[in-house]
Amino acid sequence: MKKILIIVAAVLMGSMASAQISGIGARIGGGQGYGAELSTLWGAGSNRIEADLGWSNADDYNSFSLTGIYQWTGEIGSGFGWFAGVGARVAFRSGNSSNDFALALAGQAGVEYNFSAIPIQLSLDIRPAFYLIPNTQFHWGDIALGIRYRF
Repeated sequence: MKKILIIVAAVLMGSMASAQISGIGARIGGGQGYGAELSTLWGAGSNRIEADLGWSNADDYNSFSLTGIYQWTGEIGSGFGWFAGVGARVAFRSGNSSNDFALALAGQAGVEYNFSAIPIQLSLDIRPAFYLIPNTQFHWGDIALGIRYRF
């Protein structure tokens, strides 16, 4: 498991090192509960990497997380686009008189709109996750609204 985590981290960091930041903003509503994430986009050719630092509050725990998703993108037309990708999520959770570390493989799919007159992007997505640690379980993910300033 450690080897897989190290390989995923190395690939993400290597991709981000050769890319430049192309957007920054917030993703609201994701994270297995009610939460928000500081969201960044990093250009990687015609595709990109989304890296999010988040906080969420579910019924029985609070969570701080870091998520990295490699995304493939496409145009729909008239400022609309789509994206889909895969990556990983690490989270530190506390609640129910216990603390734990969580590791998940994550997917993400959504649509976005890039305004032509102002450098703002709105997106709507879902991010399901398959948790490997502390126990194996699948979570369908939450729908989240993103708003970012595009560089």
